[in-house]
Amino acid sequence: MTRQLFIGDKEYFRGIGRIPYEGQESDNPMAFKCYEAKRMVGHKTMEQHLRFAVCYWHTFCGGGADPFGVDTQVFPWDAPADPVDAARARMDAAFEFFTKLGVPYYCFHDRDMAPEGNTVAESEALLSTMVELARERQEATGMKLLWGTANLFGHPRYMNGAATNPDFAVVTHAAAQVKAALDATVALGGENYVFWGGREGYSSLLNTETQRELDHLARFLETARDYARGIGFTGTFLVEPKPMEPSKHQYDFDAQTVIGFLRHYGLAGDFKVNVEANHATLAGHSFSHELQMCTDAGLLGSIDANRGDPQNGWDTDQFPSDLYDAVHAMLVVLADGGLTQGGLNFDAKVRRESVDLEDIFIAHIGGMDTFARALQVATRLLEGSAMPVHKAGRYRSFDSGDGAAFERGELDLLALRNLAVAGGEPNHTSGKQEWYENLVNQYL
Repeated sequence: MTRQLFIGDKEYFRGIGRIPYEGQESDNPMAFKCYEAKRMVGHKTMEQHLRFAVCYWHTFCGGGADPFGVDTQVFPWDAPADPVDAARARMDAAFEFFTKLGVPYYCFHDRDMAPEGNTVAESEALLSTMVELARERQEATGMKLLWGTANLFGHPRYMNGAATNPDFAVVTHAAAQVKAALDATVALGGENYVFWGGREGYSSLLNTETQRELDHLARFLETARDYARGIGFTGTFLVEPKPMEPSKHQYDFDAQTVIGFLRHYGLAGDFKVNVEANHATLAGHSFSHELQMCTDAGLLGSIDANRGDPQNGWDTDQFPSDLYDAVHAMLVVLADGGLTQGGLNFDAKVRRESVDLEDIFIAHIGGMDTFARALQVATRLLEGSAMPVHKAGRYRSFDSGDGAAFERGELDLLALRNLAVAGGEPNHTSGKQEWYENLVNQYL
């Protein structure tokens, strides 16, 4: 489908056309150096491998504010005084940006797309109006929705949580909001739906019944799943881990915590994990570690592609530019068979000091080039280097004989003890970590 460069009567990103691919030798900041959507890497195109998405919130709703200062970025789509008119302008700007950047997907919170009304019914009506406009924009541009979600953390009513709130009245409002967001996601053909529990946690155990709150969270997710399946949603539900901030301790601390929660409550059949790189940093893990835990469990759903700053103790949501980190991530993803229904969503924001509209393009171009290059490097490492053979070789003692019998559950503890006696002290076998690290650098 041929995409229009902008929708409506106004062009917001004047002077910027469709972002071209110009290759490694180009010094044009408004061109891709690595990402070619239709370039084949293995049996898929780059677009099919990476499934890039732009987030609605940071990109079009965030103005650079931080805990110590107000917005620094002035967006022309925020000019209308009426909130609904501003929402329409923001949507026009968003679809113009998606089209010019050339991504296949976008993601949104309900409150990104439509303002909140004074009542539940008014909020639902406002969102429904904007969803209809978004559907028209999708049809005109060929854009698709990777996932939708509800903002259950911004409003003051959620100060003590949403699904885990000790006040049942708040839980009902959260349910109403999720219902509307699910309706919107289905109407727009969303392929996934995300739950991020920004305030699903606690600040003090002195006033918190954690077991009851966890039970409530699971029950809430069950009701959302059942409703969504009932209206025809066939996609994947995603839970996004984060250890803290805004809550002191959040129940979805990291990937393994979420995996354990989903399995404990019998939700793993419908729910998977949406891994965010910056949240991995806050949990004290690497991005690739969180991805590996999910692929080991068969529960990797989608990825929020950004990075954190190890010198800062909060969620900086920077655009991904660390090629080494991205290569490690893509090694895990490709070894798992690649992204299927998920994608790489840029849950990232330009820096507070980056106040030109073109900076939004430059940031996304850099992130897309980073993962395009990482895709190429990781593919070469997995398909053309000795790494997979060496890695498998570390475990060859389990491939036959007593090691294989142990994996099959055929040896009890006494039998293992007797094998230790008969075999004597094992030889020291090098892990060759430096060799692996040098190999990655060589392919970079």
